[in-house]
Amino acid sequence: MHALHAADYKSRSIAAFTMTEAIVGIAIAGIGIACCLTTLGMMNSIASSSRNATGAYTVVMNQIDLILSDGPFNPQKTNADGSPQIPPELQLGTRIQNNVPVYKEPTTGVVVNGTMTTTVADASTTFSGLTLSMYRATVTVNYTYRNRSYSFSMSTIRSSDI
Repeated sequence: MHALHAADYKSRSIAAFTMTEAIVGIAIAGIGIACCLTTLGMMNSIASSSRNATGAYTVVMNQIDLILSDGPFNPQKTNADGSPQIPPELQLGTRIQNNVPVYKEPTTGVVVNGTMTTTVADASTTFSGLTLSMYRATVTVNYTYRNRSYSFSMSTIRSSDI
């Protein structure tokens, strides 16, 4: 009977050891899955931030393109009404445009809006008595995403068309 009792004890210790192995294995697998899910969430957050930055870049670049291409830009000349030949985008001063769409999530419809600030300054210079008409424009888009503020800015200089 003593031999039978020892065999019973041995099978219980093996079963207990197997149960411990199973618990440790499940814990390690759980930690691995949690790490993977956290990493995927962080990657998604970084991808969202990158999409927003691309959207802000596009908004700024579109405004810069408009500043460089709209015409006529001849500050030294006047129109028939006496006003200088300067398009609205190149009027001196600062203009602020609110609720500029930076990015719209296609699946959820969440829209990230920003504020676009365009500052135009006269950067004209004179060489040998001749004035070269130039305006410097700086375009900045500020937006907030997940309670963090972001800003993207570009500058350009435009000289007279003639």
